[in-house]
Amino acid sequence: MRALVQRVSEASVTISKPEYFSGIKKGMVVLLGVKDGDTEEDLAFVADKCSNLRIFSRRDPFNSGEDENEKMNLSLKDIDGEVLVISQFTLYGDARKGNRPSFIEAARPEIAEEMYNKFIRRMKSNLGDEKVKNGIFGSMMLVKIFNDGPVTIIVESKGEKRE
Repeated sequence: MRALVQRVSEASVTISKPEYFSGIKKGMVVLLGVKDGDTEEDLAFVADKCSNLRIFSRRDPFNSGEDENEKMNLSLKDIDGEVLVISQFTLYGDARKGNRPSFIEAARPEIAEEMYNKFIRRMKSNLGDEKVKNGIFGSMMLVKIFNDGPVTIIVESKGEKRE
């Protein structure tokens, strides 16, 4: 499982069919890719890591994002932040050969959707229902991300091997 995490000053998702809007203020956007063979253990590891990732500070969002010791030391819980979770199978796009990415490593949609929904439930359990927003699995979405920093982190399950 792979999550691309971005620290944001705000973010939103809009879907026209059916009409849907969800947004957050200060927090993070998690673009979540589910790989074929991912397990509940992978899901728990990535959700818990995202929930506890220390990439925030108490400073103004337009400053460096570091604390007085030049460190990012706070998690979503510490700043009372929110998270927007968006399904993103293209995180498993492989463009090493040719010009058209292959998505063979991505989980089949019915499996990925189940894991995506479980991921959201785990995040809600970690942070509280009102702190977790999401897109709609399989929909074309317009995602607006105001990356704060910019700070972008890749979180992968323990079984994931990067080449």
